[in-house]
Parts: sequence; C-alpha cells; structure tokens
Amino acid sequence: MPKRKPLMGILGGLGPMASAYFYELITAHTKAERDQDHIDIILSSRSSTPDRTAFITGESDDSPLPFMVQDAKRLEAYGADAIVIPCNTAHYFIDEVRKSVSVPVPSIIEETAAHLKRAGVKKAGILATVGTVSSHSYQTKLEGVGLACDVPHEREQRWLMELIYDDVKAGKEADLDKFFAVVEHMKNKGCDRMILGCTELSVINRSMGGREELTDSLEVLANVAIKLCGHETVGFSPEFDLI
Repeated sequence: MPKRKPLMGILGGLGPMASAYFYELITAHTKAERDQDHIDIILSSRSSTPDRTAFITGESDDSPLPFMVQDAKRLEAYGADAIVIPCNTAHYFIDEVRKSVSVPVPSIIEETAAHLKRAGVKKAGILATVGTVSSHSYQTKLEGVGLACDVPHEREQRWLMELIYDDVKAGKEADLDKFFAVVEHMKNKGCDRMILGCTELSVINRSMGGREELTDSLEVLANVAIKLCGHETVGFSPEFDLI
C-alpha cells in the first residue's frame, strides 16, 4: 500500500457557499504542479445544521452543537488527521467540538488574532454576525494578544447582517456600497484593519481582488490548514509568510 498522506477534514455547511469557497481557497493556494500534489480533503457540508447566531442570541432553542460534534466524529472516523471549521460564529462551540475528537481543531478566530498581531495591526474592526459580536469571541482573543478592537454601531451592524443573510446566504449579489460604508465607519472609529469575521463576508471579498485594510479570516484559516498538512502555500499576501 502507498504511504498515506495527511487527510484534512472540513466541517462545513455553515454556510454552504463559504464552505465551497474555503475548499477553493485551499486548492488555489497549495503549491502543486499536478493533481497528486494537492491536499487530500474530506468535506462534510451539513447545511441543515441549526443557525449559530439564532441559538447564541436566544432567538432559537435549536443548538447546532450536537450536529457539529456528530460531524466532527464522522470526519475523524473517516481518517481526518485534523479538522477545520470555516465559520467564525461556530467558534462559540469549538471547545466542545475539540473535546469530542482526538485530532487538532484549529480556531479561525484564534488564528486570525495571532495573524493580526504578527502583522503589526494596532486596532482591529470586527465585521461579523451579531452572534459572534455578542459572544465576544473576537474581542477576547484580540485583547488576549494585546490588540485593541471595536465593533460597528447598531445601524452598521444591521447592514452587515443584511449583507450576510439577505444577500450572500440568499444567493444574491452583495450591496458593495453598504459594505464599504461599514468599512469607512470603522476607519472613522480608529481601526487600521477590518476583520472579515464572517465567512459570508469572505465570499464578498473574493470579487474585490484583495484590499490592504481587510483581513479575511477564511484566508487565514486556509493558510493554517495548508501548512498543518505539511504543504507549501502560494499566492497569499506577504503577511502570511510571517507565520
């Protein structure tokens, strides 16, 4: 039998478009000259997993955790040597998911905070769901590495939720004027870098060609996943070489 390569498990479906884009990011940024040079991946995309934000904010009693734990166990049983979750809001449940398996489960939020620290960011603006913002997931991790941070005011937060739920999750074209109004709002609050802290915002970012004031958490996780599997990366900004 040939020597088995590391197998990356993706716990996806949170939501489906972001999971598909994450798979694309890993493929596009892995140094490879042929099919066999790429990472072996198994993707679980259970789109029926209950909404994370609705549970965190108390709008729903349907917890996504049992679904996430079951999928993590299935990925490990299939042979995954590590599991990544391309969803920022799902970080709220990561400790319980980690306890359910014996393989590494890197956190998109922990890795993004560390990335910003290495990049010399002074104050980060958190663009994320109400669930992520209200759980203080980013605030805690950013403050833990010594970075200042801020979140949008109520109106701008509402605009973000409309972009995430009414545009991307609904399969519609995103209102970029609304997106950049939020970015400008955060700049006015003194933020020198904006975190795309929701993977639906990452889907919006894919069409913008990369902007210096934005850090895409999905790109951060893709970079970590590729290196975790022992592969070289290509095509990321020079900041990613600081890891």
